[in-house]
Amino acid sequence: MTSPDDTSAGQLAQYAVQAPADYPVDFEADVVLRDGATARLRPITPSDADLLVEFYARVSEQSKYYRFFAPYPQLSDRDVARFTQVDYHDRLALIVTVGNEMIGVGRYERTGRRTAEVAFLIEDAHQGRGLGQLLLEHLAQAARENGITRFVAEVLPDNRKMITVFTEAGYKVAREFEDGVIMVEFDIAPTDTSFGVMQAREQRSEALSIARLLTPASVAVIGASRREGTIGNALLRNLRDSGFSGRMYAINADTSAEDFEGVPVYPTIRDVPDTVDLVIVAIRADKVADVVLDCAAKGVRGLVVVSSGFAEVGDEGRKLQRQLVGLARSYGMRVIGPNALGLINTAAGVSLNATLSPTMPSRGRVAFFCQSGALGVPILADMATRGVGLSSFVSAGNRADVSGNDLMQFWYSDEATEVVLLYLESLGNPRKFSRVARRLAGRKPVVALKSGRATQGVPVGQLVRRSKLPAATIDSMFRQSGLIGVDTTGELFDVAQLLAHQPLPKGRRVAIVSNSDALTLLALDTMAEVGLQVAGEPRNLSPDAAAADFGAALAEVFADERVHSVVVIYTPPVQSGGAEVAAVLAAAAAGSDKPVVSTFLASRSVPKELQVPDGDGGAARGSIPSFLNPQYAVGALAKATQYAEWRRRSDSGVPDLPDVNTSGAEDFVAEYLQRHPKGADLDDSDRQLLLSFYGISVLPAFPVLSADEAVARAADLGFEVILKATAEQWRMRPDLADIWRHIHDEDDMRAAWGEMTRTFGVASDPGRAQFVVQKMAPVGVPVVISALEDVSFGPVVTFGLSGVATDLLGDRSYRMPPLTTRDAAEMVREVRAAPLLYGYRGTDPADIAAIENLLHRVSRLTLDLEEVVKLDLRSILVAIQGATVLDAAIRIAPNEKPRQDTPVRRLT
Repeated sequence: MTSPDDTSAGQLAQYAVQAPADYPVDFEADVVLRDGATARLRPITPSDADLLVEFYARVSEQSKYYRFFAPYPQLSDRDVARFTQVDYHDRLALIVTVGNEMIGVGRYERTGRRTAEVAFLIEDAHQGRGLGQLLLEHLAQAARENGITRFVAEVLPDNRKMITVFTEAGYKVAREFEDGVIMVEFDIAPTDTSFGVMQAREQRSEALSIARLLTPASVAVIGASRREGTIGNALLRNLRDSGFSGRMYAINADTSAEDFEGVPVYPTIRDVPDTVDLVIVAIRADKVADVVLDCAAKGVRGLVVVSSGFAEVGDEGRKLQRQLVGLARSYGMRVIGPNALGLINTAAGVSLNATLSPTMPSRGRVAFFCQSGALGVPILADMATRGVGLSSFVSAGNRADVSGNDLMQFWYSDEATEVVLLYLESLGNPRKFSRVARRLAGRKPVVALKSGRATQGVPVGQLVRRSKLPAATIDSMFRQSGLIGVDTTGELFDVAQLLAHQPLPKGRRVAIVSNSDALTLLALDTMAEVGLQVAGEPRNLSPDAAAADFGAALAEVFADERVHSVVVIYTPPVQSGGAEVAAVLAAAAAGSDKPVVSTFLASRSVPKELQVPDGDGGAARGSIPSFLNPQYAVGALAKATQYAEWRRRSDSGVPDLPDVNTSGAEDFVAEYLQRHPKGADLDDSDRQLLLSFYGISVLPAFPVLSADEAVARAADLGFEVILKATAEQWRMRPDLADIWRHIHDEDDMRAAWGEMTRTFGVASDPGRAQFVVQKMAPVGVPVVISALEDVSFGPVVTFGLSGVATDLLGDRSYRMPPLTTRDAAEMVREVRAAPLLYGYRGTDPADIAAIENLLHRVSRLTLDLEEVVKLDLRSILVAIQGATVLDAAIRIAPNEKPRQDTPVRRLT
């Protein structure tokens, strides 16, 4: 790769694409390669002619032969013009660049109405880094958007690498051998298999990109200083004192000394004689871009930018932050920060403290991602006092590049990590967060604290899309993803203490062994609040109970198969170390698969008496955590129990809906937006048509403006109708009857008309009430299903019972599509008014399966059609059998900000 030796921050404009007017910006992406390095993927432009020629000159003769099936030593001017001048619709080429060099290109050319031929050329030095697979994913996505559904390719038989790209993409590939060439053909519609392949590759590459940051062989501190009290001095000291096993370098223009406190010093990173893997940056924000270029020239893998003065200070800082991230990614580097506290890895053979915190945690099984730099230092100190060891820790500051999503990808396969903690101030990509978290939570518990839920506030410096959804959406998304949501940092550490040392509960029944009646009552009250059940009567011992008394009671509860978890409370009446009680508790719990929590001498850690020592001097699994009071102990136990139940449920899938016509719906939406370029609310006929593509029908309602019209329409329907006022200001008013039911004949209709027009005060102008006549639906429970396209979360489906009280109380459930069968079932059951659906006080139970079926269909519609920005089935009657949709509202509009979690791999 050509070094950026002659490039300065002021020359960064050379990386801007000189694009034609129809250049598709949405096709640009920063991507992570198979080895964890980053690159830039974008459409080709005419100004890339020289870049293409230079790239082609570096490609081997064999690779050229594989591409063109004949010797092709160089490109003619005509070739260059053809390859760089594309229409981005029928002919598209995507290139991958690192720095100012092209390293790969893929293209398709339409050969039929729905078919295109696809081809690739990868520079030999970069083959094996996954470029072909990435290019295929992005070309397929672009082709689908341009109406292409099938790719074809010609491949020479001995070009095994390219054949592998096609066959391992997750599509169903057909191959034929003809005239010495393998003909490859496959549909490019996304499938469960292709999604699975993409997500597995995404996890591996993003995990490796984080591993490169956490396991450096050498670290340099740019801005290192001898002066006490400076950031540069603290960083260098913490790095040195952590016992880092690799090489360390101090970078400072002041080279009057050969070393800073034993660490060799150099004026610039380029002057370091050895390779440098990780660089910690602590200099002025306006100087960072030049340092990035120096790091690129040195081959640095990643940056930790603790410097402030970026997006958190305003527009100029935001520009510097975008420049920092764009430049670093373009040269293959990941960035933690800016304005970050840093990262820690306690692994043996690494022992890295690249943070501003003087506390080096003990080695443990808990990993922690923290967005807040200010909270990072007290969090590390608090964990140390609780005896919770860490495997790794990252505080990302402004989170301009590396995010919690990246860390979760790493911890998914990190054998040193058994429990993951997240302190989140914002969610940059909620859809990807939910998907990645759900996958991780299926393997390891993830405990998450999200600040700012009530206000949906975003800290200064974190550039994210602001959601307009209620705070309950985040709580629902956590539940859907299997995360253990908590409300305070204290609760975060309480749950971490339990999960790091004890097994997961196998059920909700809890036994209590205690020598304090008062604390037992607190435990029982808390259990009732959090839904845990008492296994038999609490074993209440006397205040002066001896170790033998505890031993006998503990032997009983551990032997009782009805007991799933155990709470032990020990508070001696006089000052006592409790060593004998601790010994019998540890002995009774040893080898048991039942989790044990305690309030032991009011300790808030893992007391030494209850520790099972590990090889690093910490507390191993089987150690018994202690909490300040039983409320905290039971609260943590409840969280672990809920997570264990989520894990035990069979992981359901997204149901197949064979009668869905996605292509018809997509064509309808495209045609509708041609008629309404700015978007509009659909009228009744368009609503019926769009919903019919997803197997949803709405009971027709017919507007009427007079009693005579109402009578005529009712007669056409054969009576047995309703008269309904649909004007928004009168719908669902508890003081006004907006629906008149059981209209059997003309007299009933005229009576209904007269009474309702008087009630609403519209006798002289009935049009204000927007009356409709509609056939009677079977009697049932009224419910509402809605979907909204949120700028941050993408599509979100909501469910609730219909009524003003439900609206006022916010009794709604929320989920992000796609919905599994379990998601839909939980949506129906978790609303507080759900008993009304199950035969409340002798009423007929509603058809729950019909509700879940509608939820799946709405989920599928809103997932397929991001231009459906709002869908509201605002009146559904669910009978004993079946559900009838009485009213719907839909709005279609251009999606100005595409969804962030796209079907292709990209950094966001």
